[in-house]
Amino acid sequence: MSEWWTYTLSDIQSFSVHSYYRLFELYNRAIWPAQILALALGIAILVLLRRAEPWRGRAITVLLAACWLWVAVVFLAHRYATLTWSARYFAWGFGVEAALLLWTALRGRLIFERRLAGLAIFLAALVVAPLSGPLVGRTWRQVEVFGVAPDPTAVATLGILLLAAGRVRWELVAVPLLWCAVSGATLLSMHAPDAGIPIAAVVLGLSVAVSRALARRRRT
Repeated sequence: MSEWWTYTLSDIQSFSVHSYYRLFELYNRAIWPAQILALALGIAILVLLRRAEPWRGRAITVLLAACWLWVAVVFLAHRYATLTWSARYFAWGFGVEAALLLWTALRGRLIFERRLAGLAIFLAALVVAPLSGPLVGRTWRQVEVFGVAPDPTAVATLGILLLAAGRVRWELVAVPLLWCAVSGATLLSMHAPDAGIPIAAVVLGLSVAVSRALARRRRT
C-alpha cells in the first residue's frame, strides 16, 4: 500500500455492473422497510425547509448526519466491502461527513434559504433518482434511495448545503462532491447507463457553489 497513488480505477473496481446492481437488490431486501423511513426523513427535511423555526437548521443537519452514518456503517462497511477493498475507506469518508454535520448542528451554524438550484438537486435525489431507476437499467428492487444508499444521500446533501445562507460550506460540501465524482467514474468505467447522474450532480453542484463563492467575494 506504500504506492497507493499508482492505483487506477480499474484496480479498485473488481466487479461488473450486474454485480453492483445485484448488491443493491440484496441490500434493499435485507433492510426493508428502512427505505420507507428514509423517504419519510427526506419529506421531513423538505417540510422543515419551509418552516421558520430557529431550530430547523439543527434538525435538518442532524437528520443528514444520521443518514451519512447509516450509509457508512450499514452499506459501505458491511455490504459494499464485499465487492471492493476500497469500501472501507469510503466508509470512513462518510463517517467523517456525518461527524462534521453533527458538529455543525451542535454549533447551530446553518441557516437555510429558498434557493432554486439547491432545492432542485435535493428533489432530484429524493424523488427523480429512484423513480428513474428502471429507465437506466435497474429493476425496482435495485434502485438507490435517499438516506440508505450513497449516491442519493450525497446528492441530496449537496442540494441542502447549497441552500445554506452565507458562505459556501466547503468543509461540508467536499465529501459529497468527492463521492459523486468517484461514483460517477466507477459507473462510467462499468459502462453503466446511470453514470451521468452523479457526474451531473458534481458539475451542477460545483458550478453553483463556485458562482456563489465568487458572487459573495465581489460583494465583500
